[in-house]
Amino acid sequence: MLRSMYSGISGLKNFQTKLDVIGNNIANVNTHGFKKGRTIFKDLISQSVAGASAPGDNRGGVNPRQVGLGSQLAAIDTLHSPGSTQFTGQTLDLAITGDGFFQVMDGNEVMYTRAGNFYMDQNGDLVDGDGRYVVGDDGIINIPLSASSMSIGQDGTVYFVDLPEGAEAAIAAAERRFGPIETSFKAAEKALNDAKDKAEAADKAFKAADKAVEKAKATIDKAKDAWDAAEAVVIANPGDAVAVADALVAKGVHGAAVTAKGPLDTVRTNAENARTAADKVLTDTGAADVTPAYNAAKLAYDPAKVAFDKVLEANKATLQEAGQIEMATFSNPGGLEKTGGNLFRTSANSGAAETGVALQQGFGKIESGTLEMSNVDLAEEFTEMIIAQRGFQANTRIITTSDEILQELVNLKR
Repeated sequence: MLRSMYSGISGLKNFQTKLDVIGNNIANVNTHGFKKGRTIFKDLISQSVAGASAPGDNRGGVNPRQVGLGSQLAAIDTLHSPGSTQFTGQTLDLAITGDGFFQVMDGNEVMYTRAGNFYMDQNGDLVDGDGRYVVGDDGIINIPLSASSMSIGQDGTVYFVDLPEGAEAAIAAAERRFGPIETSFKAAEKALNDAKDKAEAADKAFKAADKAVEKAKATIDKAKDAWDAAEAVVIANPGDAVAVADALVAKGVHGAAVTAKGPLDTVRTNAENARTAADKVLTDTGAADVTPAYNAAKLAYDPAKVAFDKVLEANKATLQEAGQIEMATFSNPGGLEKTGGNLFRTSANSGAAETGVALQQGFGKIESGTLEMSNVDLAEEFTEMIIAQRGFQANTRIITTSDEILQELVNLKR
């Protein structure tokens, strides 16, 4: 009876451990880069009731008869199957497709992780969420804070777009030299454009006034013709009162047209004077002329602009490399020791880390803008939880049943 009770106790302990592992898996179902655990049991030593015997001439062989003494924990495996990837769109979120681990520096110790949610610190160094430096092929990877953009290739190479060294000082010096020349040229160019606009406006006003005067002349000529015709009728019929009245009306219309033309002549004269003055600004060489000033400013501006553009071209932002993320693989990744914080460290059975970079044989590739999710399958974990619960329950029944039998034996003495 005691043996069965102790067997039940060993089962209780083992299933409790299994539930602990399952609980940890479920708790980390949304932990990036988490690798689930698996509990494996094995039986304890067995007590031999009778040994085996070999077959003889008149009797066959007999198998051994043994009673098991319970179960024990054989292993708690870490399963490194890949988790699904989640798109985030963040450049520094990295997922490994295939084998391999990122490396981060925890003090002087190198730790390993599949969680690729990385960041830039205030110095531009690439770090994980706890400030550990991400290991690159040449050490720490640094992205200049002045970089305008950055990207990470599938081989782990970190690129950024920035000005070359000393470019800011060279550009600033060129701007100091070119700035006053450009300002002077822009002012002269504006003055010239304003003068051209003034001349065009004056010319347009003159043409409109001239057109109005010509129209008025046509009206006067028409009125004069009507008057002359009316006078001819009066001469032919001097006693016709109607003809005389029409002639007087035609004469009045002609006079009114002549009177109306007077102001139009004045408008055209003023417009012509304005056009002449505007043209004078563009054509004369006097003190009011803006063309010589513009020509002089342009003569200084053109070579200065060429020199400035050369400085900009020589110091333009270019695509540069900050370094390449170094990865590690192990002959036995299941032998790595979990240390918390999504980190692993080497153990006596994991083998030494073999380092390399993504896209090399055995190192997988790096996907920027995505994160690897946990490889925990909730349906599987709930199923294992039910099995563990029933196993735990069954082992308690063994203990209570053994206890009841012992109670019956005690009661025999009464």
